[in-house]
Amino acid sequence: MPGRTGRILTLTDVEDVLVAGDLHGNLAGFQELIQLADLGNHPRRHFVVQELIHGPHRYSDESDKSHQLVDVLAALKCQYPRQVHYLLGNHEVAQGSGRTIGKGDDTCNVQFRKGVTTAYGENSEDIYVAYLQFFTAAPLAIRTPNRVWLSHSLPPPSRLPTWSLAVLQQNIPDPADVVPGGTIYHLVWGRDASEESVREFLRKVDADWLITGHLPTDDGFAAPNKYQVVLDCQQSPGGYCLFPADRPVTHQEVLACVKTI
Repeated sequence: MPGRTGRILTLTDVEDVLVAGDLHGNLAGFQELIQLADLGNHPRRHFVVQELIHGPHRYSDESDKSHQLVDVLAALKCQYPRQVHYLLGNHEVAQGSGRTIGKGDDTCNVQFRKGVTTAYGENSEDIYVAYLQFFTAAPLAIRTPNRVWLSHSLPPPSRLPTWSLAVLQQNIPDPADVVPGGTIYHLVWGRDASEESVREFLRKVDADWLITGHLPTDDGFAAPNKYQVVLDCQQSPGGYCLFPADRPVTHQEVLACVKTI
């Protein structure tokens, strides 16, 4: 990708960006977002999705169907390789690193793996390995020309003083970076949205505004401080933001660009 350094993508030749919140297997919502993005008629629009896996939709054996959303996203990426981007979330990092993650009584990692086996049978091992390679290749952060930073979350306050952007600029992460205490781990798992933390994080990444996911919201979006917008697209209403990327914007302008499906 033009503009990519390690796991950070700086968008080029871009007019606007449609970014969605966490999808977690919400295939119907994804289909609606594709129509809204209308990439064929907007060649300078970029479409960013995040956290596709570990959802509530199940096969008859109760295994997780969210891998289907990865399949569709991969096909769309092949169709529009320059415009479509998969922003890595904590669930993909957990699946790739083998770190157990649960929701209620479910172990998400196990049910995801079972769902791949249910769908693909004797070919499932090769396809599962391909998913893990896809997760490893996905960017961890996206920067727009007008200084908007997109990442799944931001590090907690206790980690900000030592958190280093240089780790994201490497192509191959150290295994220590994706486990507790690691730079990537804390980027995708942090849940703090205080104004002080967000301002310090933006200083570290040299950006003015932050759009994240990760935090569930009843309305599909939230503005927890004057620098950040949080999007959540795993159910209805689901939040997305279609914002201009070719001119300076304010936080209020970004927030005004948020809509729901």
